[in-house]
Amino acid sequence: MIKKIQEKKSSAKKEAINNKVQLMGIAKNDSYLAAYNEAICGRHQNAVNKIKQLTNDGKQTLSDFANGYKYYGLHKANGKWIFREWAPNATNIYLIGDFNQWQKTDEYKCNHITDSGDWELTIDEDKIKHGNLYKMQVSWCGGEGERIPAWADRVVQDEQTKIFSAQVWFPDEEYTWKKKSFKPTINPLLIYECHIGMGQDAEKVGTYTEFKDNVLPRIVKAGYNAIQIMAIQEHPYYGSFGYHVSSFFAASSRFGTPEELKALIDEAHANGLAVIMDIVHSHAVKNELEGLGNLAGDPNQYFYPGQRREHPAWDSLCFDYGKNEVLHFLLSNCKYWIEEYHFDGFRFDGVTSMLYYSHGLGESFGGYADYFNGHQDDNAICYLTLANCLIHEVNKHAITIAEEVSGMPGLAAKFKDGGYGFDYRMAMNIPDYWIKTIKELSDENWKPSSIFWEIKNRRADEKTISYCESHDQALVGDKTIIFRLIDADMYWHFKKGDENDRARRGIALHKMIRLATAATINGGYLNFMGNEFGHPEWIDFPREGNGWSHKYARRQWNLVDNKELCYHYLGDFDQKMLETLKLEKDFNNTPLQEIWHNDSDQILAFSRNDLIFIFNFSPNHSFSDYGFLVPEGTYNVVLNTDSWEFGGNGFVDEKINHTTITDPLYKEQKKGWLKVYIPARSALVLKKK
Repeated sequence: MIKKIQEKKSSAKKEAINNKVQLMGIAKNDSYLAAYNEAICGRHQNAVNKIKQLTNDGKQTLSDFANGYKYYGLHKANGKWIFREWAPNATNIYLIGDFNQWQKTDEYKCNHITDSGDWELTIDEDKIKHGNLYKMQVSWCGGEGERIPAWADRVVQDEQTKIFSAQVWFPDEEYTWKKKSFKPTINPLLIYECHIGMGQDAEKVGTYTEFKDNVLPRIVKAGYNAIQIMAIQEHPYYGSFGYHVSSFFAASSRFGTPEELKALIDEAHANGLAVIMDIVHSHAVKNELEGLGNLAGDPNQYFYPGQRREHPAWDSLCFDYGKNEVLHFLLSNCKYWIEEYHFDGFRFDGVTSMLYYSHGLGESFGGYADYFNGHQDDNAICYLTLANCLIHEVNKHAITIAEEVSGMPGLAAKFKDGGYGFDYRMAMNIPDYWIKTIKELSDENWKPSSIFWEIKNRRADEKTISYCESHDQALVGDKTIIFRLIDADMYWHFKKGDENDRARRGIALHKMIRLATAATINGGYLNFMGNEFGHPEWIDFPREGNGWSHKYARRQWNLVDNKELCYHYLGDFDQKMLETLKLEKDFNNTPLQEIWHNDSDQILAFSRNDLIFIFNFSPNHSFSDYGFLVPEGTYNVVLNTDSWEFGGNGFVDEKINHTTITDPLYKEQKKGWLKVYIPARSALVLKKK
């Protein structure tokens, strides 16, 4: 079998050479891709050509092209208000609002200024005030309607009527940034995924300020160096978790003002935390009154025509990435959030849905041919590539992450090598693996060889963000890892001294699963807010089916703060785990080397430079003097999942110095035998002195 694979690789390389096609970097790194080098080159050239087109053959930059937010929308200049909108299908546009009693008047009638469909209104500064509510009254052949401008940067909802309107937002003083420049710490990148509204203990929608004052200090103390914030772009339905966006340039007003969001980001930067935005460019809400669904009588102004317009699974609309005007809108959106709010980058949601005509639905992705079979949306591929080029042009330290499940090669490879330019891709296989293991295998059948293979299963030339669970696993209808391990006993046996066997098992495995996942990263590690301490409740946003309750749309910090409960064991362990990873200053670049695995004993050991990670997944077999061949020296225990401090049994004497025993057979390799006691269902991390 190995010989056949080698022959196939060699054949692909020879074919490429015979065709005199220069292999792109990703095809050089992975010889299986050599057979698809022509397609890779084609996609790359498509992006190059589009960049040339958008930048007028390089006479301007991609960043110059992405200045749409400075032109469209409502602006002040030279004592005047200037409003512009792109609406090629409109026959008339009026601004209506508080300033004219919501009536169409000639004074607020926009002029059609370009053949491409731009409309403009210029009016004296005293006619419109900060805080005024407004909309467009748009007419088209056969109809008219009130619409929120596509480029509106502030949108609010009336508490009584629930109607959304754009709001004039020009406070007397602009926000003054305390931290004007920031460079993220990315070695490793430790991400705390969070949601502003559900970040508080109270049964309500939380605010940017409450998050800054109450939650941010917890994240700093826990040792994370980045926050990834969900649901920033305005969305009409709170329960969509922010994924059905209506106003792409407006920070959600349900959490507070633009200045309060900027203050949160500023405070995060002051504490060394990067701020990553969960950006949604994969689809848009279908709503016409709030969103882009039918802005001016043309349902396809921003979206694909025909059957491709609607997403079959998400009840939303799919952008037409082949239109330059749509590229202008989306690329400008990327630049806007970096420039105006100082976000440090983006986690792009729903990338798989963008890449394929099928949105990835019903696809098996069983081989490389599935990535180059003509079922891919080249327009979307081009947009994602351009977005990464732009983001890194605007901020060379920016972070981009792709949420992608199909395994598309090159996603997180450099553009010059034929990749799409993301810095990282989400390792979405890992949470699926842990859930499947917990659900389907008895503890005696957890195989270290399988575990180690899965948590490091990734492309060699692409960095990943590893995680055990994200918000996806915490939603109603699913279960978090702690709930899968302990279930209802969380409610009855999570008080210190009252733990039963199921609770003790859950506490032990929760720590081991996290340590194994975090210790094997090649880019970053992600945790969803509260899951680090085993948050007991699922997430269920207010909706008709639950009486519009906020009971499950919050985080119960009181549980981890209560030292009489077991939650703090897990939270304390998570903090210590991150401290341990930081003992290696260049953790991402330290080689991940397997030392030993034995599926019968359920033992796994691997190293990251001077750190040695040892796991005993056996539920009932402890081992004394278990030997591992490691570089000679003395090793100390720096982390023990079985410590009393973290809710374990305290069987290991952590003060013992472990010195290797010389073996003549390995003298030239300068290796010796490290012998340790490994209790059942526990893990140790040792560091060489």
